[in-house]
Amino acid sequence: MGRRPTLVGGGLGTIVLVLVALYFGVDPTFLLQDVATNIEQPAAPPPGAGEPDPAADFISVVLADTEDGWTEVFAEEGRRYEAPTLVLFTGYVTSACGNAQAAMGPFYCPADRKAYIDLSFYQDLRDRFNAPGDFAQAYVIAHEIGHHVQNLLGLSARVQQARQRASEVEGNALSVRLELQADCLAGIWAHRADRTRQILEDGDIDEALTAASAIGDDRLQQQSRGYVTPDSFTHGSAEQRVRWFRRGLASGELDACDTFAAGSL
Repeated sequence: MGRRPTLVGGGLGTIVLVLVALYFGVDPTFLLQDVATNIEQPAAPPPGAGEPDPAADFISVVLADTEDGWTEVFAEEGRRYEAPTLVLFTGYVTSACGNAQAAMGPFYCPADRKAYIDLSFYQDLRDRFNAPGDFAQAYVIAHEIGHHVQNLLGLSARVQQARQRASEVEGNALSVRLELQADCLAGIWAHRADRTRQILEDGDIDEALTAASAIGDDRLQQQSRGYVTPDSFTHGSAEQRVRWFRRGLASGELDACDTFAAGSL
């Protein structure tokens, strides 16, 4: 499926984009000029794709804000941050990691350095998982960007190599540590963004924690089949996801997110 870079928003959508940019403390002029280089949509967009989409506009702003935060963190480590591309899709998408459907939820593909988000997921987050709110949505994006950070640091490749030598249970445990670290990295972004631009309002962190808890493996397994099998977890329990997001939020430092050295998750 071919794709072309597309500026998200226009008309009313542009107004929404600017308002959300101001909420996050992002220069809207800069955002409107540069966001096209970081957002992709399918070359043959679905019906109605040309209409203003506040969800897509919001995602664009959060993406720009994560770039600011991680550029700062990488500079402190003597590194250069390379921004990912965010692919917005509906229903079905093809990535360098294979084909995916919306039912899989948002994902990051290390092979093409792109984060994929189906816009309908946010409706599921609100209605199915009972986790509404703008900051719940921001947490999901920040988690996927956390995977991009892991990829840039070489962590994703090392975990993938280790999983190839491990049993299924051991491989699942490695995946859990990778996912919990991405939650912690999302917390680092929130810490940095609030320290720099004071973006957090009353209730924002609760929204993120509700989302993290709602998509814990134990919650999802209990809802779908009525019982829980911890050995099959790949993302971590609700409690673990909340704990590691809080850890990154409290610290704002990479060293706080070493889930692989942690004796207990």
